[in-house]
Amino acid sequence: MATPRPDTPQIRGTRARHDRAGRIFAGVATGSGALILGVLAAVAGFLLLEAWPALTASPEELGEIAWIPDDGSLARYVGPLVFGTLLAALLALLLAVPVAIGIALFISHYAPRRLASGLGYVVDLLAAIPSVVYGLWGALWLSPRLQPAWDWLAGAFGFVPLFEGPAADPPRVILTVGVVLAVMILPIITAVAREVFLQTPRLHEEAALALGATRWEMIRMAVLPFGRSGVISAAMLGLGRALGETMAVLMILSPGLTYSLALLLAGRHQTIAANVALQFPEAGPLGVSALIATGLALFVITLAVNMAARWVVSRRAAFSGAN
Repeated sequence: MATPRPDTPQIRGTRARHDRAGRIFAGVATGSGALILGVLAAVAGFLLLEAWPALTASPEELGEIAWIPDDGSLARYVGPLVFGTLLAALLALLLAVPVAIGIALFISHYAPRRLASGLGYVVDLLAAIPSVVYGLWGALWLSPRLQPAWDWLAGAFGFVPLFEGPAADPPRVILTVGVVLAVMILPIITAVAREVFLQTPRLHEEAALALGATRWEMIRMAVLPFGRSGVISAAMLGLGRALGETMAVLMILSPGLTYSLALLLAGRHQTIAANVALQFPEAGPLGVSALIATGLALFVITLAVNMAARWVVSRRAAFSGAN
């Protein structure tokens, strides 16, 4: 059968169908992106609208809410919650990221294939465990076993404000929450980092080994630079879960509204999400508005963190590892 010439009706019809399909796909993709932005704007508008009565209320009106300071200062109420949220998430990130990178490197470059496959399934399974299960595990099993460690920290490093003692017993403190949150976000960071490390160009790894590098030197020179932006993205995904975690924090932490850096003392910290879950059932209309105002603060924090992460990743875009 003869091949149709480029100017035949058959070729022109095929080209027109391809162009139409391309335009449809481009329209769907553009619409999906616009839909995401629209949903984001709708959420922000809803939070601002519902929080407006609390933002514009007088101190006397706010002072009648049981859990707001007597002077009716919304800033004095929201500020410690923001501080506690950021502190818990930062502790979780500091504990989880190094361990997650180590596990991801072991799965991708050290473990035998059969063992690596099994570990990968276990990591993915851990990411699917509900947060209430982590909360029960942290409150009933982990906390009593952490008590000796916290007592030792308070005794050995009590001169450091972070480890001011004596450690609370039971240890319903922000450091215990940080450990539980670290365990919760560990599978997410590990899974993403593992896939990023597996995408390292094989030629880069073989070139480093051919030049006499050890396996660790090859990982340090080829794998880690290639996967740096991916690890940052994985850490931001984990940070997003840590910032918004509710049940695990609510079940473990003894709440308080202060700006304390003491990690081993109870009644000093609280997070926004846990506070909303704790106070919402008994809140009146103005109280609900005040809680939504704290939710608006959490929304802004999460948006700022993700924008900062995208900026960091974009600075690494020039190095793809393939050029």
